[in-house]
Amino acid sequence: MNAVTLDKLHRPLRDLRISVTDRCNFRCRYCMPEEIFGPDYSFLSNDKILSFDEIERVARIFVSLGVRKLRITGGEPLLRKNLSELIERLNKIDGVEDIGVTTNGSLLKKFAVDLYKAGLSRVTVSLDSLQEERFAYLNGNRSKVQTVLGGIRAAAEVGMKIKINMVVQKGKNEQDVIQMAQYFKENKHILRLIEYMDVGNFNGWKLDEVVSRQEIVETIHKVMPLERIEANYPGEVATRYRYIDSGEEIGIISSVTDSFCSSCTRARISAEGKLYTCLFASEGNDLRKLLRSGYTDEEITDVIRDIWNNRSDRYSDERLNNTNKKTVPKIEMSHIGG
Repeated sequence: MNAVTLDKLHRPLRDLRISVTDRCNFRCRYCMPEEIFGPDYSFLSNDKILSFDEIERVARIFVSLGVRKLRITGGEPLLRKNLSELIERLNKIDGVEDIGVTTNGSLLKKFAVDLYKAGLSRVTVSLDSLQEERFAYLNGNRSKVQTVLGGIRAAAEVGMKIKINMVVQKGKNEQDVIQMAQYFKENKHILRLIEYMDVGNFNGWKLDEVVSRQEIVETIHKVMPLERIEANYPGEVATRYRYIDSGEEIGIISSVTDSFCSSCTRARISAEGKLYTCLFASEGNDLRKLLRSGYTDEEITDVIRDIWNNRSDRYSDERLNNTNKKTVPKIEMSHIGG
């Protein structure tokens, strides 16, 4: 019998996102801007991040509480040595129905075969423009478009399902939405356009830089007519659309203008082993300490269940009413993934 663990708003625990490193080889301006995450920035040492044994153990505990989907994030997760070994171990956990990885794609060509053999059937690649100059500006001059597209092709060739995430920012890359939509429609990969969010503390987020879901849909619809389609499952973050002429799919993630807090089923574990019940949380619960202090699985299970049972996060629901108030510090995206 599948466990069902509910929070205070009756949202079940179904998805777990695990960050395996806080390091990244990009310096995207909305996540790890170069002026903050420069050469002298102190990343976590190896002993501070969870080992594969610890990740597997905590994943099994979460599955016992109802989690069915695992997503591996970072930083850039493909920087974690022997990641395919972890994928293989997680794939063997009874009750896990789906494993995904979110990556910037720069190392995907190198690791695609090993990851697929380990049991990874799908990957999400972050790509914010197909224009080389703009893409270089956005990622801190750390990679080229063709490198990422090469990784996408390699993943597709071995049999992985692929989604592309594009964070749309007004005045930065909104002019590339049509080109991105056309390219990935033709290549039959689902593009998901994401409203620019106030994740972390250093990205200089401003509400007037958000391109809304309505604006994005209207822009694409004028060139390639769309129709809205139903969600695949309860709690899906993307609003789904279909191109009328081809049936290919596109999605919009709109946590700023159209919050989906009421159906959020996701927990997150940061690279240093803290449990966060919201992407925008200020404080986490230290699972690493429990894992390394002799706590039994049963004791850790009770702690996690209690945390989720007392969860009442609804940050995006409340954001618009607080944009002019002093913001509280939030966990960095590089520690918690997306």
